[in-house]
Amino acid sequence: MTDTLKKLIPYAVVGVISGATTFGAINFFNVQNEDSQFSYFAPKNSDAKYASFNMTGVGDDFVKASKMTVPAVVSIKNYSNRTSQRSEQDLFDQFFGNPFGGQPKQQQVPKDMPSGMGSGVIISPDGYIISNNHVIAGATKLEVVLSNKKSYVANLVGTDPTTDIALLKIEEKGLPYLNFANSDNVEVGQWVLAVGNPMGLNSTVTAGIVSAKGRSIDLLSQQSRTPIESFIQTDAAINPGNSGGALVNPNGELIGINSAISSKTGYYEGYGFAVPSNLARKVVEDIKQFGLVQRGFLGVETLDLSDQRQVANYNQQRKTNLKAGEGVYIINVSEKGGAESAGLRSGDVITKVDNTAVSSYYDLSFAVGSRRPGDKVAVTYLRNGKSNTVNVTLRDQKGGTSFRSKADLTVTEKIGSDFEPLSERFKTDYGLNSGVIAKNVAEGSEMAKIGVVDNYIVIEVNGKPVNSQKDVEKILQGYSGNVQVKYVDEYGRITTRGFKMP
Repeated sequence: MTDTLKKLIPYAVVGVISGATTFGAINFFNVQNEDSQFSYFAPKNSDAKYASFNMTGVGDDFVKASKMTVPAVVSIKNYSNRTSQRSEQDLFDQFFGNPFGGQPKQQQVPKDMPSGMGSGVIISPDGYIISNNHVIAGATKLEVVLSNKKSYVANLVGTDPTTDIALLKIEEKGLPYLNFANSDNVEVGQWVLAVGNPMGLNSTVTAGIVSAKGRSIDLLSQQSRTPIESFIQTDAAINPGNSGGALVNPNGELIGINSAISSKTGYYEGYGFAVPSNLARKVVEDIKQFGLVQRGFLGVETLDLSDQRQVANYNQQRKTNLKAGEGVYIINVSEKGGAESAGLRSGDVITKVDNTAVSSYYDLSFAVGSRRPGDKVAVTYLRNGKSNTVNVTLRDQKGGTSFRSKADLTVTEKIGSDFEPLSERFKTDYGLNSGVIAKNVAEGSEMAKIGVVDNYIVIEVNGKPVNSQKDVEKILQGYSGNVQVKYVDEYGRITTRGFKMP
């Protein structure tokens, strides 16, 4: 098990649960404690007091908020073909581990049974629904069930693995919905409600407080190369199936989308994490308007100084003597990027973006990644021990400052993979006449859906041999039909799969 995976196991996405797992959980929690040494009696303590207080007013608020929220929270059923791709239960086991011991059973799910279940929130009366990317990942069909048991087949409008947000749409009018609140105004200690469908228990409401803000748990790096994590941490009980559900304030306003839990067993142990509503709203607005997320970048390669292990590895590899601490160290500056144009350079340490203090990589990714190309941000940095501030115009990953739609994407962006040529020596050794190596395969992309991952070899596209990324682009540029891809996996097996060109 890699160090990264070990680090991720305590944190888990909470949207994926199958019928088999539900049954196992019920039996697991019905096991009785037979420890004969446990005593129900304890010495009398005259100083002990009950830790209760008058909840009269708060209780009324909870009832009102619950009545407002429950009708707008839906159950989402993910139907996928488990024989051709990694199942949602496999994803569940990867992050949670198997709390019942042994190896997870590889069972074929009947076609009429969902392979995963989660939650969603209706955000408009005409049927737009926000959820998590990991709830809908790999789905061939998405079913939405309202709190009144009415069922719909949903269309997937778009997803953003970087923030773990997805936008769905059902064809209906006059639906109950929730308004986004300003998550910047959320205070640590305030009451919140979590509403979702944990363990298959529809329309479940739990209460707690905001435990912390701006939490990063290094979870989304498993599905994105540029993850943005700034979670609202809460102690409202959430479990598998809650993902994509609502975190609301006592006024019934949406302040977050429940996404993950901190757990060694895969079930609630005290802490949950939600994507703040301001970030979630920005993502769905971009998807609705442009078909994809407009995200700004500084144009820098960085080192997180708050991560002692990263700093130690960097020092060992580069023969440097950087000290761990707060801030983000600039390793390289991209050519023609916003940072270069503003005068930032290698060796600078970013400490602040606008009014957001930058203590770690995730502070920086949230402050910058929640903005759009063309936006200007004030970046405060240390150079030779002196603090400076400069205005930086953010750009997209291609160096542009204007908004882009799906029509503006390159072929490789549309299908979700880059390609590198194979050496002639490799082709000779493995008996190949053509081939390119898949690189940077995006989670949830068309290439990922057909089973291609990094370092798989694509040998043909639409029956034509490919030897460079330009070959792939030439074949698919302007193409709108079904795409056929022949590739070789890590075991040398040749597979042909297809998708419709997006």
